[in-house]
Amino acid sequence: MLADLGERSGDIALQCSETAGYLSRLNRRIQRDSTRLSDLQANMDMLAASQNESVAAAQELSLTARRAGRIIADGHDVVTLSLGEVAGLVDHVTGLEGHLRQFLTVIGVVGDISDQLGAIARQTRLLGVNAAIEAARGGEATQGFAVVADEIRRLAGQAGESAASVGDKLGQLDRDARALIGGVEANIVRGRDVGGHIDRLRMTMAEIASLVSQFGERSGAIVTCTDAADGDVSALRQGLAAFSQSAGESAVRVDMARGQLEALEGMANDMLNTAAHGPQRTRNSRYIALAEEGAEEVTERIERAIADGALHLSDLFDNDYRMIEGSDPPQYATRLADFADTALRPMLDRQTGEDSAIVGCCLIDMNGWLPTHISARSQPQRPGERAWNMEHARNRQMFMDSQTRRALDGEGDFFLFTYRQDLGEGRYRALRSAFVPLIFAGKRWGLYEVGYLI
Repeated sequence: MLADLGERSGDIALQCSETAGYLSRLNRRIQRDSTRLSDLQANMDMLAASQNESVAAAQELSLTARRAGRIIADGHDVVTLSLGEVAGLVDHVTGLEGHLRQFLTVIGVVGDISDQLGAIARQTRLLGVNAAIEAARGGEATQGFAVVADEIRRLAGQAGESAASVGDKLGQLDRDARALIGGVEANIVRGRDVGGHIDRLRMTMAEIASLVSQFGERSGAIVTCTDAADGDVSALRQGLAAFSQSAGESAVRVDMARGQLEALEGMANDMLNTAAHGPQRTRNSRYIALAEEGAEEVTERIERAIADGALHLSDLFDNDYRMIEGSDPPQYATRLADFADTALRPMLDRQTGEDSAIVGCCLIDMNGWLPTHISARSQPQRPGERAWNMEHARNRQMFMDSQTRRALDGEGDFFLFTYRQDLGEGRYRALRSAFVPLIFAGKRWGLYEVGYLI
């Protein structure tokens, strides 16, 4: 009856251990998620700050758009009026060409009249000369007519000179007018080009006004979107804060549950250990006996080596753990390590081979350090393969769990506990171990362990 109770207690301990391990992984996952959540909250804070800047920028953009719209509207009216005046000026300049050409026509007519007057003056002068000749022939009777003929010649000369002067001035005026007309024609050509530019400028101003109007509409939409996004960001921040608080509380509760399960595991293991110390024989008795025999053989070999001088007591209790460079997981060497490999490992291999259920036999000092292990668990580490090293290079590593700690600190001839062996990276294996204390020179060195599958 007691044996059955012990086995059931061992099963309970294993279930508690598995559940506690699950809760431990869950707690680590929650803590990792909480760390990520904290990072996310920090990012959200930065996003909120950026969002606030975006809201302010959008509002300023909207205000600028409205100001630009007003300026463009006012400027459009002014520019349109100015362009109208410029267009009128161009039309006026273009109209000067017709007036100037009419002026040239008048100059031509006046020139023709001047030429006719010159011809008349020349004919009159010839007439005066002829009259003077005839007056001279007539003698005194025609003296009065001679005076008239002289006056006619004088007037004809003045008329001729005036006609010549007028002709010269008209020629100069014609040349100046034609030069002016040439300049006006060039300006007319440029004026027509300016007219085209003015039309394009009007269209461009209209397009700018339209774009500014669209820009104002878009900026208003941006303000609306940024306001909505600001509300969403604020709600998300509040949700993340609440979720972070809930995650923290969940982690605490999970950790409390894990602690309670570990306590229950300890109670169940106590019952298993108590049942194992009873008079009845159980399926664990064989492995307890193997552990006691192995501990006795290890003790004899170490004491004989100390007596022969092959090993010093200070080497046995050397706690100066020197980390082996490049090892992952870390391995440590002391002055005991080489002796353990050569003198004790063959014995561990032999004892492990005595039963197919035995996973391995090993030694554990008071700090959880394994100086050596069976050969299958003492292989050289592979660089970059931590998971493989965790399982196949367990020698010289540090291992400590709650049940091993209880066995190291407990008082008794042996201890029988069920626990989960850590294989690294969240991998575990359910084991039952028989621990036997190792004592040298009256001082407890650690434990001899036989681990086997249930």
